Amino acid sequence: MSLLSLPKRLIQRLGNLYAREIGRREYLAQEFLGINERSVEYRFAFEHLTQACPRTVLDVGTGRTALPHLMRSCGFLVTAMDNIKDYWPSAMVNRHYHVLDDDILKPKISGPFDFLTCISTLEHIRDHARAMRNMLSLLKPGGRLVVTFPYNEKTYVENVYALPGSIGADKYPFMTQVFSRRELDLWTRDSGARIIAQEYWRYFDGPFWTIGQRVVPPVRVESSDLHQITCIALVKGSAEGGRAP
Repeated sequence: MSLLSLPKRLIQRLGNLYAREIGRREYLAQEFLGINERSVEYRFAFEHLTQACPRTVLDVGTGRTALPHLMRSCGFLVTAMDNIKDYWPSAMVNRHYHVLDDDILKPKISGPFDFLTCISTLEHIRDHARAMRNMLSLLKPGGRLVVTFPYNEKTYVENVYALPGSIGADKYPFMTQVFSRRELDLWTRDSGARIIAQEYWRYFDGPFWTIGQRVVPPVRVESSDLHQITCIALVKGSAEGGRAP
């Protein structure tokens, strides 16, 4: 007997039991490994969602996170996408939300959307300029794009985990770029998009992300101060605002 031949109510019950068991196991297996950057990034994203009050939202690079579910719980109509087949292991499943298997470098999805989020994803895409162009092409005029990533105001790094002293070198096999002002200017120069808000955060006492000792709690700083992470909000084709201080 196949699963599809079972009564719908029984399938739902079995599914609910399985989901509860997975949740219970994850709860019991919790281990404190330190605070990461998501609380800062999500707070920034939700502040701009609150300001913009969009109807439709696209989350690019969802992975296993619950971010699309959190945004949907606020009332927004949310679409989530990630390059599942090419980037993730075959077993990757997001149990919080349905994620479309789509590549932002050659997206099949069509917009436009009122609002886009791309949280700690762009740094893993080698052709970041193309990814940014495609994200902006999926955005309505006047819509907002929130992106977060490792950042240094003056210096671009192709892979921060390859730097001597990186605490992520033996943990993360994927490439992680550190962007700079040069890349931000490149993304906005021909796109008609403007940076309307930018925050700088210090998470380590070294010059780049994962270099040095962790700073706990993280500190919001100015662009001229030591920082390793940035959160940016752009508006497409809007004359309001400008580069953030």
